[in-house]
Formats: sequence, structure tokens, C-alpha cells
Amino acid sequence: MNQPNKGFSIREMIETNKKKKYSTTNVFDKVMPFLLFLSAFVSVVTTVGIAFTLGFELFKFFERVPVAEFLGSTEWYPLSADQRFGVWALVMGTLQITVIAMIVAVPLGLASAIYLSEYASERARTILKPILEVLAGVPTIVFGFFALSFVTPILQAIIPGLKIYNALSPGIVVGIMIIPMIASISEDAMSAVPKKIREGALGLGATRLEVAIKVVMPAALSGIIASIVLGMSRAVGETMIVTIAGGSQPNFEFNPLNAIQTMTAYIVQIAKGDAGYGTIEYYSIYAVGALLFIFTLVMNLFANWVTRRFREEY
Repeated sequence: MNQPNKGFSIREMIETNKKKKYSTTNVFDKVMPFLLFLSAFVSVVTTVGIAFTLGFELFKFFERVPVAEFLGSTEWYPLSADQRFGVWALVMGTLQITVIAMIVAVPLGLASAIYLSEYASERARTILKPILEVLAGVPTIVFGFFALSFVTPILQAIIPGLKIYNALSPGIVVGIMIIPMIASISEDAMSAVPKKIREGALGLGATRLEVAIKVVMPAALSGIIASIVLGMSRAVGETMIVTIAGGSQPNFEFNPLNAIQTMTAYIVQIAKGDAGYGTIEYYSIYAVGALLFIFTLVMNLFANWVTRRFREEY
């Protein structure tokens, strides 16, 4: 006589569990959009806050230094008695580091991506790619001392007269540092190319190298260019490597054998206490920071445009 009641209680439990599951899912669906919106909102507010802070302090700097001197002069001596604020000396140092870094990183990064995507076995890929990406997690100050105490002596043995502080050594090490970024993003873009495209090219008699260079790379061009631009942004914003191994001599000359000072290295120098709060030297770091912010923003916007412009639909 109790059997029907047991059956009824089981059905009741099932219905109750369904209601609880539906209730939990319903709450989750309502909460998650708010949390995601909050995350996006915090990112936007942070960016606006950075821009506002830089702009406010930048205004104070240009109250004392003419814009024409800042953007039109090539002499940067903010801590001397006869002060000069021509930012192009710092821009030239940053440009030297970026150019040398990209000369090192682009060929090696793309070669690594081609090997991982087209030649490496699945087992080799699962082992080598994480090892390559570990390089991106090494603190930049370690790279800085590596450049100063290991790379520079080797270069001095090869290039007579090379100074202990120079642009060549930190440029090479910055390039080594951004290889994982270029290799990883490019490999992801190349791996996303459908296998049927490779098989079609191989069926027409192309070699694996020809398939990689003439078929896969053009198909993954948006991701490859985006990785290069992002790597360039990383090189422009690098701080500790150039501070330790590049020296502190702003010069408007493209000579990688001499000491330099980049925009980020100058910010570090002043932030360490070389100038008091409220002085013109103090406000100059905001002017340099604003210019650096504009450079990196433009490059990131360019990377996004390239990604949309050259994206392939499969």
C-alpha cells in the first residue's frame, strides 16, 4: 500500500530538483551579465582615469615649457642648470631599442611559429610551446642584468670600442624577450588555417616550406601582423632592461654602439627621486608618459585595424 506513495515522493523529488536547478541557472544568468559589464566598465574607467591624470599634469608642464620646445627640440637636459626639454632625444633612444628588438624578434618568432605549426609533431608542440611561453614570464629586471653582465661583454669582444652602456645589448635582449609573444600569437593564427588548404597545396605539388610561406602565412596574415605590432608596443614600453643596460644619456643620433636613454628609462630615473614633487622635472615625466601612452595606443589601434582588415573567413 505504501508503494504508490514512494513513487509519488520520488517524482516530487525530481520536480523539486528541477525547480532548484532552474532557479540557480536563472540567478546565474541574471548575475553574470552584470559582472561582465562591471569588468568592462572598470577597464574603461581605468583608461579614462589614466588619460585624465596624464592630461591634468601635462597641462601644468606646458604652463612652464612651450609645446614648440618639447616637440621641436632635440636636446633633453632636464636636470642641468641650463634646462632643455626636447623630447626627440628620448624618442630616438626608444626607436633604436624598438628597431633592434624587432630585427631580432620577428625572424626568430616567425621561424618558431612556422616550426610549431607546420613541422612539429603533436607531442613536440605540447612540450616546446609551454617552454617557449615560460620565457615571457621571466622578470624584465633579470633580462636587464643578463644584458649588462652577459650579452654586453660578448658584444665587446666582437665589437672593439663598444661602451658598457649601449643600445645594441638591451635591444637584442628586448627582442629575445618578445619572441614568445610573436611566436605564440603567430602560431595560433597559423594553426587556425584549415587543414584542407594545406592538403590542397600539397596535392598540387608544393613542398611543406612552400605551403607554410606561400599559403599558410598569407592566410594567417592578420594574426601575424597583429603579433608583430603588439611585440613592437611591448618593446616601446620596456623599462627595466633599457634602464639597466642602456645608460642614461639622451642623444639624438642613431648609433646603437653608444649609450642612450629611452622614454621609459627617463620616467624611472625621475621616479626614483632625482626631482622633487611639483618641480618642472617632476611634471616632465607626465609629458613623456603622455607621449608614450599615445604611441602605444596608436600601435594597438593599428593592430586591431589590421586584424579586422586582413581577417580571413573560412
